[in-house]
Amino acid sequence: MRAVEIIEKKRDGVELTKSEIEFFIRGYTRDEIPDYQASAWAMAVLLNGMTSAETTYLTLAMAESGEQLDLKDVVDIVVDKHSSGGVGDKTSIAVVPLVRACGLPVGKMSGRGLGFSGGTLDKLESIPGFRTNLSKDEFIQQLGSLGMVLSGQSVDLAPADGKLYALRDVTGTVQSIPLIASSIMSKKIAAGAQAILLDVKTGNGAFMQTLEEARELAKLMVSIGELSGREVAALLSDMNQPLGEAVGNALEMKEAILTLMGQGPDDFVAHCLEIASQMLLLGKRAADKDTARKMAQEALDSGHGLDYLKRLVEAQGGDVGVIDHPDKLPQAPIKAVIEATRGGFVHEVHARQVGETAVVLGAGRSKKDDVIDLAVGISVLVKVGDCVEKGQPLFMVHARDEASLDIAKASLADAVKILDEEHPRLPLFYGLVTGA
Repeated sequence: MRAVEIIEKKRDGVELTKSEIEFFIRGYTRDEIPDYQASAWAMAVLLNGMTSAETTYLTLAMAESGEQLDLKDVVDIVVDKHSSGGVGDKTSIAVVPLVRACGLPVGKMSGRGLGFSGGTLDKLESIPGFRTNLSKDEFIQQLGSLGMVLSGQSVDLAPADGKLYALRDVTGTVQSIPLIASSIMSKKIAAGAQAILLDVKTGNGAFMQTLEEARELAKLMVSIGELSGREVAALLSDMNQPLGEAVGNALEMKEAILTLMGQGPDDFVAHCLEIASQMLLLGKRAADKDTARKMAQEALDSGHGLDYLKRLVEAQGGDVGVIDHPDKLPQAPIKAVIEATRGGFVHEVHARQVGETAVVLGAGRSKKDDVIDLAVGISVLVKVGDCVEKGQPLFMVHARDEASLDIAKASLADAVKILDEEHPRLPLFYGLVTGA
């Protein structure tokens, strides 16, 4: 078997076998297949696609390229959640404790933000002392004792994906849906969860710009999950405006805490309850959607979700006092309001524009090694469909200095579109994709 024959086969639109895909991924991981051949193969995949079976073989080959966690001996079932990323998406911080409060163990490895899409780990690290770099043994021990863990990727999961992703980034092949799906699912499968809830976002603040692309990606990932023996479902959610009000690390951490205190923004609360409900269904803790929703709502209303957030923070070395007093979180020295220049109805709050402005303030990274400012960000004070008056606050900018504040003001000047005609509210979700 030779790499060039596999490239030619995919170039000609012929379906690859399991052994061919395993040979190629194994060889590339071991540096036996050079970057230029892997680049040619990735471009052939981009142009000709892959079947569900091919994509599953690719996913499993990447998952098997490094360490894999086996959590079956730790708890009876573990559920995980993955978001495809967005602006103001602090969902995991609120949902993990809610789901655990309902009796379902959650083992989640999260990532850091890059570009306009924020990262869960950065938000958690706005809590003084909170450790996100748990070892494999610490991850498993905490999952067994507490029933939940929210950590960074501390083991060598799917190293083939890391190599291939870096290559795709510089060869114009990032947009390939089979390569995206296998990248996400290989890490999730290697992390050991038996049930996975995917939150696939669509809109101007998402990686998948159209609903059709998001649905195609969701269907493929659910199919991979089925073929690899996992329970997987995918919610299609809106990202044409920021989720909740807070955009920025400490701001989003505070909003997640306030949500578990019963004081969260309506859209974010509704989003969290839906995500939690679907996780409870996947984890077999509820027989139907109504029961799952009632369980999640009770965990929120009773304060049990907040209690579990405190336990999570304590277990991972964070200052639990911050949960009772979220004003202790880092705060930017400069706060400035941007007001509406006219009255009317909000037709757009451009999510990507808000997210990119947060990066300008220092809340995000342009490169992986950039140092972020945990305190800065943006409070989004209106939603699509709102009726506003001239002079009404649209944004509160939290800045480190006057220079970045001025740039942010200019960047946000046209992020909100206000017209005379009424505009309907945006939906939170566009549907649920499940297996056959």
